[in-house]
Amino acid sequence: MTSATTVGDEKNLVHALRVQAERLGHVPAVRWKRFGRYQDLSWSDYYEQVQECAAALVAAGAAVGDRIGLLSENRLEWLLADMGIMAAGGVNVPPHAPLTAKQVQFQLADAGVRWLFVSTREQLDKIRQVRHELPELRKVIVFDRIAAGDEAVSWAGFLQRGRTLLGEQREQLRHREDGLHADSLATIMYTSGTTGNPKGVMLTHGNLLSNARATDAASPRPVDSVLFNWLPFSHIYARTVDHYLSVIAGIPLCLAESVDTVVDNLGDIRPTHMSSVPRFYEKVLTAVQCGDEAETGRRLRNIFGPRIDWLGSGGAPLPVAIAEAFKRAGILLLQGYGLTECAPVISFNRKDSYKLETVGQAIPGVEIAIGPDGEVLTRGSHVMKGYWNNSQATAEAVRDGWLHTGDLGTLDADGFLTITGRKKEVLVLSNGKKVVPNQLECLLIADPCIDQAVVHGEGRNFLSALIVPHWENLARAMKEAGLSGDGVPATLCGREDVRSFIACRIDCALAELSPWEQVRKLVLLPRPFSVEAEELTVSLKMRRNVISERYREELDRLYAS
Repeated sequence: MTSATTVGDEKNLVHALRVQAERLGHVPAVRWKRFGRYQDLSWSDYYEQVQECAAALVAAGAAVGDRIGLLSENRLEWLLADMGIMAAGGVNVPPHAPLTAKQVQFQLADAGVRWLFVSTREQLDKIRQVRHELPELRKVIVFDRIAAGDEAVSWAGFLQRGRTLLGEQREQLRHREDGLHADSLATIMYTSGTTGNPKGVMLTHGNLLSNARATDAASPRPVDSVLFNWLPFSHIYARTVDHYLSVIAGIPLCLAESVDTVVDNLGDIRPTHMSSVPRFYEKVLTAVQCGDEAETGRRLRNIFGPRIDWLGSGGAPLPVAIAEAFKRAGILLLQGYGLTECAPVISFNRKDSYKLETVGQAIPGVEIAIGPDGEVLTRGSHVMKGYWNNSQATAEAVRDGWLHTGDLGTLDADGFLTITGRKKEVLVLSNGKKVVPNQLECLLIADPCIDQAVVHGEGRNFLSALIVPHWENLARAMKEAGLSGDGVPATLCGREDVRSFIACRIDCALAELSPWEQVRKLVLLPRPFSVEAEELTVSLKMRRNVISERYREELDRLYAS
């Protein structure tokens, strides 16, 4: 088939998918694992199933602008439902799958969701717990084949109804698709925020389309590229740079089975590109590190496969030591920067123009400026429409067209942006000295014996830290030093020799910093911080307020002593 519209002239995200379906036909668009093997969905079948989903929604009474929820882990159905919601003229509201029933209820109720897609019985059970607090919710559609009763319908049956009605509804669906323009609302994404209640970020078709295009233009992928995805689509990072970028570029998107199978799936797919958060790269590097740098490099290359062109990193600061270790192994790990409010990419390092210690240069169409107080400001078509039902927060965030990011940063003479911290996270010691904690934390977790670190000291006369060791590496390092690192984590945390060993490594990691930036006392923790415990955001940023409150007694004892 041929298209009357050329690539680059798409009006909205649904139109972009139609263009690729007409252009590429039976070429694979999505690869996902089913019954133990990867299967392909073509571009034409992709668009057709999206239309079936949209037809079923319209038949159910979904109107243009209705908010429709999508509570699911990554899977093929997530992509189809997302595009189907928009094809019906709806607005996708996708809570993160690990959230509790109460957290999901807040987002769905705040957005006024009327229909909801869920993935599994577990997710349906969450909705059952809070259904009485969702008066506007009409029907739930379940992806898995389960006996759901009258309160829900199956995805298979829902699509079958859409397939039956599609012939008579094609004209109406095309009318709805053509009615979507740059300012049409596409999604409301609730920030998982490091502090406070989540806010609903309103992103338009223009926001998402322009950002996917600009990201692709900044770092073009060859036509034979293969994208690999494992980050959640309920987070804007993966949704734009994996999901929508694959549609814009017309290249196949391959889905990991789960978070636990990422390394195995990399071996199955052998992709050319992958985006991830720093935590993943840190864990992979730690797992393969050995005394021989050449062997470490060989192991890294073996994990990511022979076709990797470059890897992308975002969502949280990438320690320079990690990027440099990958580069020595012959793998280019490029960092970018963005916010949910910016759909999300603001800057990115390019394969042919990068500085590993920075988050790159602005992507096409994006302006970056540094405010008088060092805050990073940005302006362009990527900036959100605003916060849902929160005009005050919108006015505070966007002033004179510039989004105030809340991040501190610098721009060098070549336009490369360096993020130095968060305005609200700068620690002010009792002597007036200021410390940016995430800079210290990046240095600390570069040590193979330290898995996670959170620095504290607001209003205090010195810095302290909560440290989660990498227990396997710690045991090996202590043995090499003639010490015993054997034992369970809970026991090791209480041993003075273990604390002293970690303290020496902290001193080495921070040796080049000023006296007031030294960590003088520490608490060892036996378990890592997690999303499930609400200590990390879905993009694995530390939720400092939660962590500080949880370990308040332990931290207070450090200063009392």
